Amino acid sequence: MTETLHTTGLANWKLTLAYDGTDFRGWQVQPNEVTIQGELQAALGRITGETPLPQGSGRTDAGVHALAQVASFQLRAPIPAVNLRRALNGTLPAAIRVLDAHTMPEAFHARHSAKDKTYEYRIFQEKRWRGDDCPPFLTRYVYACAWPLDEARLHEAAGMFVGEHDFLSFAATDPDLNTRRGEAEANSHSRESLGPPSTIRTIFSSAWERRSTDDGELLVYRVRGNGFLHHMVRNLVGTMLDAGRGHLRPEDIPAILAARSRAAAGSTAPARGLFLHSVTYE
Repeated sequence: MTETLHTTGLANWKLTLAYDGTDFRGWQVQPNEVTIQGELQAALGRITGETPLPQGSGRTDAGVHALAQVASFQLRAPIPAVNLRRALNGTLPAAIRVLDAHTMPEAFHARHSAKDKTYEYRIFQEKRWRGDDCPPFLTRYVYACAWPLDEARLHEAAGMFVGEHDFLSFAATDPDLNTRRGEAEANSHSRESLGPPSTIRTIFSSAWERRSTDDGELLVYRVRGNGFLHHMVRNLVGTMLDAGRGHLRPEDIPAILAARSRAAAGSTAPARGLFLHSVTYE
């Protein structure tokens, strides 16, 4: 069945993708770098002869993975959804898979239409693996943390982030305003183009859980919010790990938020443990 064209003569497409971000320089296309967005644009060109720049629900960093990233773009070529999905998976690198493809109303946009996003961060702490050793089938997808962690403190710290807060203390330090503005716009619903980007976000849920795998148990942090700043989830995790190690108290976190200073928070957790889990739309 041919996809229905909108008033522009173009079909508005929504793709859901999963990818292993290890060997990519993140989502956003960059000169002389291999990126998810760039690979998807090139694949569309090979299949349809058109090269729209797919817009993602957010910009995952270098080394960050996705279980369900969402992208939108417009095509003039009449192609059934099942054929587009198969064709893309036939030409994209094996580390990128299209899980679903279909057309959407003209107003749909992967970023601006998003209601909230969920991220996961995975930590490996199996006692039978010593030090920083990690099973080879997990090492690209977890942070192998060798320190003992107080899980009660992790849980308490995670709860401190729920609600609306100014997360400037947990945003990447970036002296270039244009870069910061671009990252903020990529990860929020605001289309405001004047002035510095807002660092206020609402976190709907924030919690740790234990998860069993064939190679041992994982500590998994899952957070859902209406938007996330550059490096925000990794900085939340780094700070909570400091709480779990006893380097700070969970009750110190409100003061860290109030400080609005990156120096007040903990270190940035490695990218390899982070996954964009899902994106919710109305």
